[in-house]
Amino acid sequence: MRPHARFPSCGYPVNVVRLSRERERGVTSSADPSAPELPTRRSVVAGPVVAIVTVLAALLATHAAGVPFLDPDDMVGRRLVRVGCLVALLVVLDIVVRAGRRSRKLTPSRAAMRSVRRERWSWHRGVAVGSALVSFYATYLAYRNLKSVVPLLRPGELFDRQLADFERGLFGGNDPAALLHSLLGTGVQTQVLSVVYHLFIVFVPLSIGLVLVFSPDLRAGLFYVTAASINWPLGAASYLLLPALGPVYAAPAGFTDLPASEVSYLQGLLLAQRLEFLRDPAAADAHQSIAAFGSLHVSIIFTAAVAAHMLGQGWRLRIGLWVMFALTAIATIYLGWHYVVDDLAGLVIGLTALAVARVLTGFEPRTARRLRIPKQAGMAVRAAAAEPGQHDHVYPRPRGALRGDDKRE
Repeated sequence: MRPHARFPSCGYPVNVVRLSRERERGVTSSADPSAPELPTRRSVVAGPVVAIVTVLAALLATHAAGVPFLDPDDMVGRRLVRVGCLVALLVVLDIVVRAGRRSRKLTPSRAAMRSVRRERWSWHRGVAVGSALVSFYATYLAYRNLKSVVPLLRPGELFDRQLADFERGLFGGNDPAALLHSLLGTGVQTQVLSVVYHLFIVFVPLSIGLVLVFSPDLRAGLFYVTAASINWPLGAASYLLLPALGPVYAAPAGFTDLPASEVSYLQGLLLAQRLEFLRDPAAADAHQSIAAFGSLHVSIIFTAAVAAHMLGQGWRLRIGLWVMFALTAIATIYLGWHYVVDDLAGLVIGLTALAVARVLTGFEPRTARRLRIPKQAGMAVRAAAAEPGQHDHVYPRPRGALRGDDKRE
């Protein structure tokens, strides 16, 4: 067998240069080592398995509570449609940008875009992405039903006093929310933290869409989406374990100094919905969404931050996620949604979700770290591509030269 021809001083095979020339013309070989690998069946099935188990649990719970399984105001259905449209737009953007890079033009040719579409967006990948999206929102729908029936399955049982006493014990007899109000103030800070809290609504679908479309390895995207999905049933289980309303409902006097905000409006709306639900649980679209232990705002953002480290993401993204995590945790306590122990429970939920997702998908995070070609080798490849036909023979490898499979983190 004829050995690969290699460049002097870098040890890279000539077929890398040929691949580079093909990419400049917008053509991709089927042997392209950068082509995305198809996800395993196990990683594709993991999301639907979580959805099926959670939906079955919700069906049993709603039946036991004597209320229908429903999607009030078609909220989850509308969210799924919006996220589906977002993902479709991101796919088009992915194709255009990658084709532009290959053809080195602002407006890539149709041939280049067709090549990228065939390489990156086969029907296998499309089915995997679509299945992940539908499964995530099916799990979320089931979670909303489980959360809604907690006061029916455990009537009259609330642990707010015990949770409040526990956290005061952690802070020397002081109320953590009152400490934050004194430390941060109760003016514009309330509006800022209200915005931070609401960012969660945007963060969840955006993070899912971005990771499914732009992950170099779709298996990494499916791992993250599966982990995010698992947070929902784990959160519902924690609500059933220790039913609680949260500080703003159990002790509203501690939050009367906060100015009106989007969060205070939402808190009033949720309380009204809960009272209506308890008055007539079987009424059309009746539901309630108040539960404190543990915090899924904290758990899901924590899941994303840890996953960013596991998948070897850039330091800017990792720092940004940790900042968002810290601000969200502060907001949940400052605004009265959760006790400190609820946020601690969120950490446990997030770590458990990641561990279970890793088992279900069979994903090994090390496989998601991208192979980085050393700078010297990249320079040699570009030089050879500019001078065709001059390196198609074998050179001896100098001592200490870089190998083609060398990588630097």
